[in-house]
Amino acid sequence: MSRIPEEELEFRFFRAGGPGGQNVNKVSTAVQMRFDVKNSPSLTDPVKARLMKLAGSRLTLDGVILITAVRFRTQERNRADAVARLDEMVAEASIKPVYRVPTRPTKASKERRLKSKSTRSTIKSGRGKPSLD
Repeated sequence: MSRIPEEELEFRFFRAGGPGGQNVNKVSTAVQMRFDVKNSPSLTDPVKARLMKLAGSRLTLDGVILITAVRFRTQERNRADAVARLDEMVAEASIKPVYRVPTRPTKASKERRLKSKSTRSTIKSGRGKPSLD
């Protein structure tokens, strides 16, 4: 089930390159899907911002995500692939990031750390060559 209504997606079909014989030269199976993130009424503003950041190089200056699907040899499967990839991006952008609350080490933990450092230091200093005294 798509999170984004079909009306907000725009599809363009063109001929794909690569192997496939005459089929490649005759049939427009590759799909370029356009989704206007900036003007989408179905997404909230924080999700839009995260989605635009996730899109990276697939995002145009106008705020439109371009997804090109050429993996399959049929138009229907490529179209479904493009929609599925957009759904994955939207699902990832919908997860609100958990922010870590910074904490400080306790006095006791600082003292334990310093004590273990000094203990280690004495162990290592005893490893040297014995003096001639």
